[in-house]
Amino acid sequence: MREHYIQRDDVTLYAREDGVMGDSAPTIVFANSLGTAMSLWDDLLPLLPKGLRIVRMDKRGHGKSSCPDAPYAMGALVKDAEAVCDHLNVRDAMFVGLSIGGMIAQGLAVKRLDIIRTLVLSNTAAKIGIQKLWDERINAVRTKGLDAIADGVMERWFAKDFANSPAVKKWRDLLCATPVEGYTGCCAAISGTDFYTPTSGLRLPTMGIVGSEDGSTPPDLVRETVELIPGSTFHIIRKTGHLPCVEKPQEYADLLNQFIKDTGHI
Repeated sequence: MREHYIQRDDVTLYAREDGVMGDSAPTIVFANSLGTAMSLWDDLLPLLPKGLRIVRMDKRGHGKSSCPDAPYAMGALVKDAEAVCDHLNVRDAMFVGLSIGGMIAQGLAVKRLDIIRTLVLSNTAAKIGIQKLWDERINAVRTKGLDAIADGVMERWFAKDFANSPAVKKWRDLLCATPVEGYTGCCAAISGTDFYTPTSGLRLPTMGIVGSEDGSTPPDLVRETVELIPGSTFHIIRKTGHLPCVEKPQEYADLLNQFIKDTGHI
């Protein structure tokens, strides 16, 4: 394991490498969702093939990265990911982006095909929600704090059985530990993003993943985005919500491992 703190303009970005060290190894990059940190992928990593360099990052305002004042622009989040990848000399990687991480993945793929060779768009879309919805959420968090919306978020993140189990506490606590500036800053970035046109121009191996019970990015929304890219594949993981890598890590890993094999990534 190797940790990095990478400076880009007004933000310090935290990234971590696991698995094989060295930029000559086949690399997979993970970008996580709103209100989580890179620990989102912890249960998944042991289920991936040996021989990979695994790169994870905390986006600005989340985890161990610094928290500039809100609002943020999606372009800034894409540049953050680009800076991390350039610092670590990531090239020809598989990039797995979940939720806002999937939006960042789309933006980076449009800009830097030298960094991304294959793309996994998980529980994400070219456009998520409408501005009114995001404005209401930003206002609620600023006036009442993240705890006030946390129960509703858990219902969208997880299928009913998981949401009603003790395991949900870890994820509720992680959401509530997110700085308000970081959370609302990223809400603003999502609110201002519509990638339908640029994403429809992408031509690279792409796999879409969604949970059947996803209350944030429902299956039809994810499918619509993935199908913008010719030759893409799409998979639904049953009885999971917005974070299927948490609820069913083995099923999620099976999809990634098959995609790694099919695209000759190892």
